Amino acid sequence: MTSERPIFESIQERKTMAKDQRQVDAITARDVDFTQWFTDVCKKAELIDYSSVKGMFIYRPYGYAIWENMQKELDRQFKATGHENVAMPMLIPESLLQKEKDHVEGFAPECAWVTYGGSEKLEERYCIRPTSETLFCEHYKNIIHSHRDLPKLYNQWCSVLRWEKTSRPFLRHREFLWQEGHTMHATAQEAVEETVRMLNVYADFCENYLAMPVTRGRKTDKEKFSGAEDTYCVECMMHDRKALQAGTSHYFGDGFAKAFDITFTGADNQLHHPHQTSWGVSTRLIGGIIMTHGDDNGLVLPPRVAPIQVVVLPIAQHKPGVIEAAQGLKDRLEKAGVRVKLDDSDKAPGWKFAEYEMRGVPLRVEIGPKDMEKEQCYIARRDTGEKAFVPLAELESTVAKLLDEIHDNMFAMARKNLEDNFFTAETLEEVKELVEKNSGGFVHTKWCGSLDCELAMKEKVGVTSRCMPLDQSGAAGKCPVCGKECTTDIIWGV
Repeated sequence: MTSERPIFESIQERKTMAKDQRQVDAITARDVDFTQWFTDVCKKAELIDYSSVKGMFIYRPYGYAIWENMQKELDRQFKATGHENVAMPMLIPESLLQKEKDHVEGFAPECAWVTYGGSEKLEERYCIRPTSETLFCEHYKNIIHSHRDLPKLYNQWCSVLRWEKTSRPFLRHREFLWQEGHTMHATAQEAVEETVRMLNVYADFCENYLAMPVTRGRKTDKEKFSGAEDTYCVECMMHDRKALQAGTSHYFGDGFAKAFDITFTGADNQLHHPHQTSWGVSTRLIGGIIMTHGDDNGLVLPPRVAPIQVVVLPIAQHKPGVIEAAQGLKDRLEKAGVRVKLDDSDKAPGWKFAEYEMRGVPLRVEIGPKDMEKEQCYIARRDTGEKAFVPLAELESTVAKLLDEIHDNMFAMARKNLEDNFFTAETLEEVKELVEKNSGGFVHTKWCGSLDCELAMKEKVGVTSRCMPLDQSGAAGKCPVCGKECTTDIIWGV
């Protein structure tokens, strides 16, 4: 930030306003108790609240607004790639769910069942959808008959229910919000291309809108989605050096199509089974934002999904013309397409400073009587704390520039955290030492492909396979567990 005046590291007059004012409640420091810090931020920033049903949360307006901004952008990108939104029932008959054996076995422990309709016991149980592959397949069987009916590119925005044993806000809910894409294609090649294309949509969205650097990869057979031939994923690293699976994209081959007897007449006049994909991201991404960018003062929100990009605060608002001047700034920024809030409440300035800092608002714009005289305003950045006076004539251009700079800086800081905690090892002992020394991180090794070696990593080191990166080096090396010569690159994490 620049202006004709210097960047103010210490503005005594502004500091005085904050002195002795009530600040927001203290938030546990990240390095003291990261889990408690995360919960504190979720509660005190009013993102979420607990309901009377264990594992089910209330999305408060501020938290839901973040999801709405994500949804709006992702929906735009889905439609730009030819996808259409649909809505499927929330209940799945047990007989329908049983048609794909691997799929139902994978979800059985998490299924919640409806056994009564009103006061009458149902003849068949209904599962509250944990995901909707079977529902889409039932529908596709009715509408796909010819190669001219393909591809089918559908998506739905909904909630799903998985009866998790433990829960955490945003990261693990029994009921959570998400989108699930389900597509059908004439050939395996088209379906695989779709799977990778949507993975890249997720990766680009994480990086370009959430400022979260990702590692793109493929899951091992042990970790892939139930019923899938291949599962692709984007993996992110949080501030505490733990991994977060931010999104997945699955290639099913024609397994579901065969189970549901979905066929189409091809251009060769022969019957074929279509090839299927599904892909999804959820409100878990909000948890990822919090854990990637937040600090000891609370949220730090990426400008491109922040519900409020700029908060305008009138200083000495009881003096003539101050509120009107602040309203003028708000109107100008709104006209420029900025999501802006004017806070002209009677709360003390110091309280407001701390409140909007804790809520992660990217920019704070202040204006008072002296600023009006000098035709300037005072702007503070949430990400760096940097502050400066800015001429009113340059308000819109400065805010637009700063919002982009904030995104770029947040991404750079998150990428540095990833790079600083990304290691390479050749032996089991090295992996264990690195993980224990750094309390997490990503460790790259070679892997022979054996399930036994994958399980040994979990048992002896406490790490799981995160993904096999899409960009494989092809170089030879040895599996750190069994010592077998192999070429597959794999990343392990906590």
